[in-house]
Amino acid sequence: MAKVCWPYFDPEYENLSTRINPPRVSVDNTSCSDCTLVKVDSMNKPGILLEVVQILSDLDLIITKAYISSDGGWFMDVFHVTDHHGKKITDSKTIDYIEKALGPNGHHADRTKTWPGKKVGVHSIGDHTAIELIGRDRPGLLSEISAVLANLDINVVAAEVWTHNRRIACVLYVNDKINCRAVDDPNRLLIMEEQLKNIIRGYDDDEKVGRTSFSMGFTHVDRRLHQMFFADKDYENCGVIANADEYSLLMKPKITVEHCKEKGYSVVSVRCKDRAKLLFDIVCTLTDMQYVVSHATISSDGPDASQEYYIRHMDGCTLDSEGEKERVIKCLEAAIQRRVSEGLSLELCAKDRVGLLSEVTRILRENGLSVSRAGVTTVGEQAMNVFYVRDSSGNPVDMKTIEALRKEIGHTMMLNVKKVPSSGGTKAPESSNWAKTSFFFGNLLERFLA
Repeated sequence: MAKVCWPYFDPEYENLSTRINPPRVSVDNTSCSDCTLVKVDSMNKPGILLEVVQILSDLDLIITKAYISSDGGWFMDVFHVTDHHGKKITDSKTIDYIEKALGPNGHHADRTKTWPGKKVGVHSIGDHTAIELIGRDRPGLLSEISAVLANLDINVVAAEVWTHNRRIACVLYVNDKINCRAVDDPNRLLIMEEQLKNIIRGYDDDEKVGRTSFSMGFTHVDRRLHQMFFADKDYENCGVIANADEYSLLMKPKITVEHCKEKGYSVVSVRCKDRAKLLFDIVCTLTDMQYVVSHATISSDGPDASQEYYIRHMDGCTLDSEGEKERVIKCLEAAIQRRVSEGLSLELCAKDRVGLLSEVTRILRENGLSVSRAGVTTVGEQAMNVFYVRDSSGNPVDMKTIEALRKEIGHTMMLNVKKVPSSGGTKAPESSNWAKTSFFFGNLLERFLA
């Protein structure tokens, strides 16, 4: 009987082109007087634009301009960046990190396998258990979630929470109170999962009320939140603003999709208020919708941002149907609006302990404050949290409420209150407060995976 011999396949062949033509990264502080230029030349590959933008965003850098070209086999981008104070990037450690992360030795594994259908996702990463939740938002929901975990002697080490279109999505990283390790007891995990399901479901049995995806691998937390909302179809009501006032209409992103017959692209134009991580949110959404950005120009003029993308579907097709164009517009509107917050930001710092998040969110709820977005981090023994809050009735937060809050928690926690501007100055608080928190969170997750 003839013996079948399969041809030998060198496992290193897949990386051969990268080894022959390694990425070239330049951090230039001389060509421009008011910003640093980050230039990246490399072999083109799926998802490379998102990888680059994600690294720059995680470093708390503000991208003021960008010129992107990745048509064919080569990827050539130039990013104009500053720090969150609007200054050039002069820190040698930051420059070294950019060159290494974007260079030939950078590792950008894409581990975005998902298991749809679970209402509550629970999996382990290193010494921590990751919990993903999505459901209908309501006043006090975050307080209820954190109370359940505290009652089970589970400590929340890090978390990010977004709300949009009356929906809430959160990713929490927790560990056991006693041994500070991942929760691996099957019975305990089952109890935690069932109790969280009940909290998310509330008093409504509708399947839409509490549904999420279960991430089987590590995905960047901001991208994961976008994916969860996208799977939840939070974008379906984005085009409708009931009883919209002049300000709401002014803040609504202006997005168009046109066809460029000469070049064979669909052209997506975005005009909106500028803010930190805007480029990441848009590129992330286009990538997860299976579109490839071949060319793009990004610029910000004062408080406004102007972005233009030349895209095709992964199969090379353009957006030909009106339905597909409308879907892209709605999804990008949702991606832009998910991270926008109005009202006040509360920055709290305290010694970490089990039940801290439950206590803080309970106090916020009892003072009539609703959390629209939150970032929870732990560095050493210190818990550093940022809560974007508004009055639960929709009115501006009364400063008497803030003073009462200071008196109640001031003796155990450090509290800093900042107003999120409603116009023009939106960019500064986003970059100086929230992006900073997300940067700490990214470092924390890197330690989880080490």
